[in-house]
Amino acid sequence: MAKRVVPDAGRRRRRPTRQGQVLTHELIVETALRMLREHGAAGLTSRRLGLALGADASAIYRYFRGMDDLTLAIADELFAHALAGWHPTGHWRADLRALGLSIYAAYLAHPQAAVLTASRVAGRPHEVAVDETILAILRTAGFPDPDAVRIYHAFIDQSLAFAVLDAASLALPAATRQADEQVWQATYARLPADTHPHIAATAELLVAHMNDSAYPTALDMLLASAAAQLAAL
Repeated sequence: MAKRVVPDAGRRRRRPTRQGQVLTHELIVETALRMLREHGAAGLTSRRLGLALGADASAIYRYFRGMDDLTLAIADELFAHALAGWHPTGHWRADLRALGLSIYAAYLAHPQAAVLTASRVAGRPHEVAVDETILAILRTAGFPDPDAVRIYHAFIDQSLAFAVLDAASLALPAATRQADEQVWQATYARLPADTHPHIAATAELLVAHMNDSAYPTALDMLLASAAAQLAAL
């Protein structure tokens, strides 16, 4: 049987926690994000979260049905961060580009949380608001509904896919990540032209760019394709 979730009006603790804080939904999510950043997904348990909050682990279940419910709340919080960092201009292509970069930045700011949540569909208010915003931009720009949905699908999946790919790299131990980055210089840049002519010809560019994210380039390619499609209507 699922644990009972206390209605909003009854969620506020009458007594502060041992750390002098009054538990709220927002405080629990913020603390969980900090724990993910410091300890990774394996370190986020109800027991450890309770200790970090100065409360019994059971107190968390007054706000969330379980740790998976908390995971979905974390996913929604990342979308909240993305919306907070985005400011529309009224130009559809610029607005979608800025929103995509804001989503990406919100996830990269919390790499462990990104890896944990990017594949989830939360259906929570901020996630829904992001989806509504993207579709509104596309439909207002003049895209027919089938095209708007197709571009929205590619746009959001591309944003989250690059976010989780790059977040996974950031979540690696620093020494491991540095070793991976050095492979381009230590291995690819030294391949001989007689066996690997195309890598050798582009080695300098590979070393210069392959440790950077390809997301801005991929995003620009997607938006250029959409703009060409709109112009052809």
